[in-house]
Amino acid sequence: MFRYYLRLGLLSIRANPALSALMVAAIAIGIGACMTIVNVRHVMSDNPIAHKNDVLFHVQVDNWSPDEPYEDPDEPPEQLTYLDAKALHDAGRAYRQVVSFKSGRVVQPANEDARPFQETVRAATADFFAMFDVPFAFGSGWDRSSDVSEERVVVLSSSINEELFGGKNSVGELLRMNDETYRVVGVLAPWTPVPKFYDVNNNPFEEPERIYLPFSLAISGKFGSSGNTSCWKPSGEGGYDAFLASECIWMQMWVELRNEAERQDYAEFLDAYVSEQKLLGRFPRELNNRLSTPAEWLDNRDVVDDNVNMLLSLAVLFLVVCLLNTIGLLLAKVMRRTNDISLRRALGASKSALFSQYIIEAGLIGMAGGLLGIGLTWLGLQGIENIYAEYEFIKNLLRMDWSMIFVAVALAIVSALGAALYPTWRACRISPAATLRIQ
Repeated sequence: MFRYYLRLGLLSIRANPALSALMVAAIAIGIGACMTIVNVRHVMSDNPIAHKNDVLFHVQVDNWSPDEPYEDPDEPPEQLTYLDAKALHDAGRAYRQVVSFKSGRVVQPANEDARPFQETVRAATADFFAMFDVPFAFGSGWDRSSDVSEERVVVLSSSINEELFGGKNSVGELLRMNDETYRVVGVLAPWTPVPKFYDVNNNPFEEPERIYLPFSLAISGKFGSSGNTSCWKPSGEGGYDAFLASECIWMQMWVELRNEAERQDYAEFLDAYVSEQKLLGRFPRELNNRLSTPAEWLDNRDVVDDNVNMLLSLAVLFLVVCLLNTIGLLLAKVMRRTNDISLRRALGASKSALFSQYIIEAGLIGMAGGLLGIGLTWLGLQGIENIYAEYEFIKNLLRMDWSMIFVAVALAIVSALGAALYPTWRACRISPAATLRIQ
């Protein structure tokens, strides 16, 4: 029977091409507008490391001013001081642990015709690549011994490796930055986690850094931070060393804890560490340590902008308006077919048969609207990219995966079926006797 109702639905659509086209267009426009914003929000709210969400934890300790919290109501600082990051890392109490910060270097290409350029770098401890499942095209990251020996090694992203070495396997090649020579030990495969979960304190949607080097090397080389830095009291005189010894927060720390027992042990270790620091005159506030999973951390930092949620609400309302128009068009179609419906009922067609026919027809219209809506969604994303072209990170938010394509088609079909319920109910209530008597 399904094939029969499907054929009837197709015939009905072909019999009223203009009306059918209007319904498809109404659904497609609503789906296109709604899914454009849904897609952006989906990317913004994604968790790129969801497969390790239960074992990765962002570390926070509250070294802030005794007079006021870092953020209301009682949020600890989002980053760590060098003193705390170094001490916690050197304690080695986690299965894996990463301390990192954002900095910058001047890259000096080997090609004399190429001009030096400023490049963002990530200073990190050795576990960075294994902890965050960073993919490699060539080579690997450095090991923990390189952290201790301050070996001059770097890992390059695929894009800067293409720019500097033509995309070849550059492991073993030399790279000069700030008149210092570094050896390439690894080249990443394309890797663009969105949002950039390991450091959301800076723009969470910008590209990952293109050069990675050992944390200890950056500290001994007195690399400055190009990320967010906050201090609740002056660092005092003494230059870089005084800054390292200050209460300024500028580093991110993550730990990998494989089970609940390890998590509990590490939480107790953090409490003991802070209590010890209190005896030395630091940490004037009450114990307020946090271990947040990536999902919790992204939610805590409100990665999804409130404006996006507002736009999503408006897009949903626009979709509802389009569906109301579709209901009106379906009602008009039912009224035009009153005689046909009455004749079929008089010949023995049941209400359930009529209901099935019109629901299947609505599903076909919804599917067509969904497919067209996918195209309009793509155009909407391209339009956003053109409007905000000056922001390099915007392209990272404007990608549409297969899950969103499925959602678009499913939403269109469900919307069309929902819109068809009332017109179909009206069609099933048409009295064949009254209609045919008038004829």
